[in-house]
Amino acid sequence: MARGHSQTKQAAQKSLTQIRAQIAELETKIANLRIAEREVEALEPASQRRATPKAKVAQKPKPESVAKTQQTVGDAIIEVLGRNASLPLADIAEEISKAGRDVRIGTVSTTLGRLQSRGIVKSGGGIWKLAKASRAKRAGA
Repeated sequence: MARGHSQTKQAAQKSLTQIRAQIAELETKIANLRIAEREVEALEPASQRRATPKAKVAQKPKPESVAKTQQTVGDAIIEVLGRNASLPLADIAEEISKAGRDVRIGTVSTTLGRLQSRGIVKSGGGIWKLAKASRAKRAGA
């Protein structure tokens, strides 16, 4: 039984070695292509150089649930306070976490301080709330 496991492990190692060799070969080819591209660009007169930027790899559209979790912490705070009138810091962080965003209470605290300095939120007695609905809308909520 141990012999079969050893052979499987050796086969996997061999496959990994082959894959790594192929990757190294492809990286070398890419580097050579980049060199050739720079040489061609250097030989072209400035008037013939392409005016459009290099092609970018198209990205798949993100599902709405992923896009929502990637909002800024400030936007998430504004959204939570918009739904809950006023909350203490810990509850704001908990609500953001419930919505699927991994956030630390220190990050929420720092962001609340920045939003407060911009006049978007205010606090009193450890309770945070939106300063004005119109300011929250201007901030992108």
